[in-house]
Amino acid sequence: MTNHSPGLFIAFEGGDGAGKSTQAARLAEALETRGLTVLRTREPGGTPIGEKLRSLVLDHGHGHIDAHTEALIFAASRAAHASQVIRPALERGEIVLTDRYIDSSVAYQGAGRDLGTDAVRSLNEWATAGLQPDLTVLLDVDPADGRLRRTAGEAVEDRLESEADEFHIRIREAFLKLAANRPGAYLVLPAQLPVNELAALILARVDGLLASSGLGAA
Repeated sequence: MTNHSPGLFIAFEGGDGAGKSTQAARLAEALETRGLTVLRTREPGGTPIGEKLRSLVLDHGHGHIDAHTEALIFAASRAAHASQVIRPALERGEIVLTDRYIDSSVAYQGAGRDLGTDAVRSLNEWATAGLQPDLTVLLDVDPADGRLRRTAGEAVEDRLESEADEFHIRIREAFLKLAANRPGAYLVLPAQLPVNELAALILARVDGLLASSGLGAA
């Protein structure tokens, strides 16, 4: 089920350090230069309550958070995000770019935390009332490369980033399986490609969606 709205909904997914934020920013800039209205947002977060939940679930120092509680916190943040931010923007005919969406929970909590991908997907589809992206851009990154990228400049890893490599390997495998199961809904790209090359490939795919939706006609 996609959004079936006047707007366009694109999610950026991938392991930590894949470069999702960079590519979302590049795409937003390219689209805005054409006069299109773009909303960039992120998960967890995107709303006042979502940002508080982001701090709770990602920052160190909140004590032990078990896997089920973690999954529910992400789903709660996503429910507010979908209803308060994403749907209204799509109904206004805007292009929504989100850094992470349901697939992240399926990969991180479903596979990484071994809660079961089907169970976590069902929870999040209920939380979002079935809102799905028109396109998911998956930047595939090797977990070791991702760790090198995100710790460059002595950056401190958050609670999930600091998990063992085995955790991130399960996440990568889950993302790739999700894309393989629905290839038409995904654009899978190697995260190690040059930034400009990635941006051009993403824009080319989005141009096709814009043409079919009528949003690109100006």
